[in-house]
Amino acid sequence: MSGGPRGSSPQPAVPSPQPAWDDATGAARVRALFATTFGGEPDGVWSAPGRVNIVGEHTDYNGGLCLPIALPHRTYVAVAARPGTRRLRLVSAQEPGPAREVDLDAVGPVGTTGEVRGWAAYVAGVLWALEAEGLAAGLPGLDVAVDSCVPAGAGLSSSAALECAVAVAVDDLAGLGLAGPAGAPDDGGRARLAAACVRAENEVAGAPTGGMDQAAALRALAGHALLLDCRDGQVEHVPLNLTAAGLELLVIDTRAEHRLVDGQYARRRQVCEAAATVLGVPDLRAVAEDIGSGATTLDEVLPRLADDEQRRRVRHVVTEIERVRTLVGLLGDAEGLAGPALRRAGAVLDASHESLRDDYEVSSPELDLAVAAAREAGALGARMTGGGFGGSAIALVEAGATGEVMSAVAAAFSAAGLADPAFLRATASGPAGRASG
Repeated sequence: MSGGPRGSSPQPAVPSPQPAWDDATGAARVRALFATTFGGEPDGVWSAPGRVNIVGEHTDYNGGLCLPIALPHRTYVAVAARPGTRRLRLVSAQEPGPAREVDLDAVGPVGTTGEVRGWAAYVAGVLWALEAEGLAAGLPGLDVAVDSCVPAGAGLSSSAALECAVAVAVDDLAGLGLAGPAGAPDDGGRARLAAACVRAENEVAGAPTGGMDQAAALRALAGHALLLDCRDGQVEHVPLNLTAAGLELLVIDTRAEHRLVDGQYARRRQVCEAAATVLGVPDLRAVAEDIGSGATTLDEVLPRLADDEQRRRVRHVVTEIERVRTLVGLLGDAEGLAGPALRRAGAVLDASHESLRDDYEVSSPELDLAVAAAREAGALGARMTGGGFGGSAIALVEAGATGEVMSAVAAAFSAAGLADPAFLRATASGPAGRASG
């Protein structure tokens, strides 16, 4: 007789972490989709990574600091130019059905007669933005096939991965010269591509995000976290070798769908901008800088805001920027992540989650449960990651304890009657570019 004690509930099966495709696999899949849909061969295959943010949430549109890494999980696009036409033909393995067609000359911002609905907005929007920014003119139509192993709706920037894969494809096919050669990316040019992708997402797709996701997809380096200054777009590459420290960064996809276009994200951005206006500063980064320099304190700043919602949002942004600085300092310590430094790093992640849950109010029951279960199972620190309202959490885990943490989270979700979570291992990977497969 097999199974647990009589009367006990069966334990949920723990899925293996979702693997990332190598370039050969991703390219083969998307080439096959292209051939089935459009016939023939594409001009090439390009890809861009999803991202996970280690710390620095909702700081990007406040001129702050954040610390994402590019995931090994990528979106692949097979693309062929269509000279003499201004029409896009688009197909995605994630959205089965006939190819969609979009007239590039009719594309416009969301809410206008040129609005493009659905996922096609993230493709058409990139070409629209490149032309609107003066980076390209008279781009031809394209045939585009898309396939991806970046989990959609998980808060891991599947939309930015699509935008940035399309951006490097157009850069290559149109000879824009912004992405630079493979292995030696022109970061200035990539910053301009990232800005165009942000504009595509904000104006054509209608998601009021900051620029962290696109910067990570286009400007990250393998083996490094990307310290992004969202005020001036400057980056610093911070070495991140968790394997050498005997650690893993586990991503927990709660399967609670992450959406940014339902008004909640936009509301928080509006509140932060209103608070900055009341405080007489250009953005909340200025408040963090004044506090960091000793010119003022948070206790002196917050009473200047009559609105309690503004006070809580400001407290999160200011303390989150400081948490980014703290973690970067710990990663740069010559001793590495061990002993007291490791405990402090875990505490930074824990404090970030509590601030996002209580002051910024962007967590969810599923995210809180994932974080609590991971901590109880031995995670050294855990937090929600991404915009929130669903999506994913991360847990810093000793390499040998990953299976135990996954089992504990899966059991907690089962006991709560929730859908099984999914998992993936996050390693700092490389940026968008032409696929080698």
